[in-house]
Amino acid sequence: MPKEKVTNGKVKLGVIGCGAIAQVIHFPILSKMEDVEIVAIADSDKTKVQAIGEKYGIKTVFTDHQKLLAMKEIDAVHICTPNNLHMPITVESLSAGKHVMVEKPIARTYDEAKAMSDEAKKVKKKLMVGMNHRFRPDAMILKNFVKGKELGKIFYTKAGWLRRRGSWNESDWAKKKNLSGGGVFMDLGIPMLDLSIWLMGNPKVVSVYSAMYNHFQKEGIEDSAAVMIRFENDTVLSLEVSYTLLMENDFMYTNLFGMLGGALLNPLRIHKEMHGNLVNVTPTKMERPENNYRKSYEYELTHFVECVKHDRPVLSSGEEAMEIMRISEAIYESAKQKKEVVLK
Repeated sequence: MPKEKVTNGKVKLGVIGCGAIAQVIHFPILSKMEDVEIVAIADSDKTKVQAIGEKYGIKTVFTDHQKLLAMKEIDAVHICTPNNLHMPITVESLSAGKHVMVEKPIARTYDEAKAMSDEAKKVKKKLMVGMNHRFRPDAMILKNFVKGKELGKIFYTKAGWLRRRGSWNESDWAKKKNLSGGGVFMDLGIPMLDLSIWLMGNPKVVSVYSAMYNHFQKEGIEDSAAVMIRFENDTVLSLEVSYTLLMENDFMYTNLFGMLGGALLNPLRIHKEMHGNLVNVTPTKMERPENNYRKSYEYELTHFVECVKHDRPVLSSGEEAMEIMRISEAIYESAKQKKEVVLK
């Protein structure tokens, strides 16, 4: 049987979950895409879903997402719910014959992620996880440098996402472990882990060592974490994340160091050794640094729609996210045991 394609007209989408990420990112971007029609939206908050429907001219709104999934005309759904609902709603959506884009992290645990990935394979539908940092214009440029071996063998990567104390204003559900799955590492660490491993070419992890701190959160979730990861190819990744550092500004970065050169991300700077001299080879024509974050979401959502429309494989698949969750669980276990954990 030939693979199903959406080749004519618009890709018909449903959005489940109308919280901050949907309101700030998904709806403003999707509503401007010419080859997309938001057919229906769903959220348990009736007032919220009705207000968003009116704002974007979406006539069909539900407080029960299963009614949205029963609509045969919907090709794909975006899942923008709290983390604890990612797995059940994704599995239901795939089972209903919809392609799925689910916000990061894919789920709270490896087992949940595996259930989602397995269902996607079973029903032969696309499952993409919203790792938007892969779609940053500067990250895509750096990825091409690494793929072209311009930096030589990467032996050390250092990455982090640090927020100053008092800047954490996440939703209430994000501060409850049973709903979020964890604290700052689940929120900021997983996307930085994914970006780093993707830039490095997806080497296999051998072991992890981590320390986590709970200085200010009453719910028992970490607000700072420091991680060291060893890979099969002898590369090392150092990763740090925090909500509560006493620092002047928030800061997100990924630095790669190779035998032929080094690169710093955000802002992007690439240097290579040439004839005994260190030469700046950073491309001159790039997006303004402040545009990279917004563009990452525009490119990410466009990519998913194009993959649905033309039956292309997604970047940031459920299988890749499942591996990230396996590593993340080892990181949490290392912090709990206060020792290195070797991955099987």
